[in-house]
Order: sequence, then structure tokens, then C-alpha cells
Amino acid sequence: MKKLFKFVLNTIPRPLLIRMSYIARPIIALSLKGDRFTDPIDNKSFAKFLPYGYENPRDNVLSPSTLSLERHRLLWLYLKDQTDFFTKPSKVLHFAPEQAFYKRFKALKHLEYTTTDLHSPLADVKADICDLPFEDNTYDIIFCNHVLEHIPDDTKAMQELLRVLKPGGMAILQIPQELDRETTFEDDSITDPKERARIFGQYDHVRIYGRDYFNKLRNIGFKVDEIDYTQLLSNEDVKRFGLAQGEILPVCYKP
Repeated sequence: MKKLFKFVLNTIPRPLLIRMSYIARPIIALSLKGDRFTDPIDNKSFAKFLPYGYENPRDNVLSPSTLSLERHRLLWLYLKDQTDFFTKPSKVLHFAPEQAFYKRFKALKHLEYTTTDLHSPLADVKADICDLPFEDNTYDIIFCNHVLEHIPDDTKAMQELLRVLKPGGMAILQIPQELDRETTFEDDSITDPKERARIFGQYDHVRIYGRDYFNKLRNIGFKVDEIDYTQLLSNEDVKRFGLAQGEILPVCYKP
């Protein structure tokens, strides 16, 4: 069964997998019912999470109920426990909205919630992140997670994110990152999809970010807090929620 899950999750395109999940997800979730792992997004518990990953699938990371990964659950916990996101009226812009969040954020009546992407069917506004159709200083909160690694001109994208964020506003800009790598690596001469997946983690990623990512955001004009929220949780909760120990949340503010 484990090998079958890995095959399915790594050969079917994610948009198709998401559509299929509306039918298959309840069946899978029921088959994995238990109390070893808990998805904090919906508080459902399971004997195990599903494996997920392109080149080297990770065990116990994909929640069968919300399809959340480690980064989604980490962000949810941070927003719930460390911010007033779930209570304060705010104007929110969400890039490439994740299925784990989309309906839940949209249902929050205190938010003016807008989604945007160039291709996603969940996008309210079809837009290029490097040329956004929004006025300066429009949004209180921006979520742009696991997007910038796909963008050739990430400098321009970061400038646009800063431009449309209100002064004092918060942007959470998660990316896949190797924290033991000092400098971000790019190489456009690598064109073979399998080789790009091996080096960059996914065939359509254009770089692998290092620790210099945070300073790049600062140079754009953001104030950046590098938050390792797993340090504030017990080891038991890190394991129970299926988090990646030491993952950094880039929580950015516009001065």
C-alpha cells in the first residue's frame, strides 16, 4: 500500500490529484484513522500521514484529510497561536492558494480575501506576480508560499509584493530552502527535467534558496523575522503534527 501511495502521489499532476481527492480522500482518511498524528488544521487524527515528494518521498507528511504538508501545518499553528489573523478584520492577498487553506480562509467573514495566480482555477484575479494589477499599499496580509522558487525574476516579484503591502502589513513568504546552504543556487544551463528535479527538488523550480534569502528580502525593503516556530513546541507536538523540525517561517513586514 505504501508503494502504491508513493506511485500515485508522485506520478499524477497535483491539480489532477486535488480534483481526485474529493472522492478518494474520505476513503483514504478512514483507512488511516488512528491517534499517532494529528492535523491541526481540522484536528483529525491518523495512524499515519501519507508519503509525499518528487525525487525522495518523505514519510508521514501528507495529511489525508486536508492534503496539508509540513509547511501548511506549521503556518496554520503560527497564525492561530501567534497572530490575530483569525479575529482581526484584514484585507488579504493569497497567491496560488493551497487547498488546505482556501475554503477555510474564504469562509472567515472578517477577512476581505482575494486569491491570485497566473494559472490556478482558484484564483479570483489572474495576474503575473511580477506585474500585479493592484494599487500600492492595498493589503494588510499577503501569503505567497512556495511560489518564488518558480519565478525567474524573483527580485521583481519581491518588489511587487512589497509595493502592494500596506505599511505595517505582514507578508509570509515561505520557500523550499536548504538552511545549510549559504548562497542561493541557480543554473539555467541545466535543462533536463529529471536533473532539475534532482538538483532543485522539482523540475519547474528555477533555484534552490540558501540562507541569503532572508537578506535578499531585507535588501528589497522588508523587515524580516526568521521564525523557527518548532522551537516553541514540544518534541512530542512537532512529531504529532508532522512538522519539519527547524523549518524557518519568513515573516516579513513593510516598514
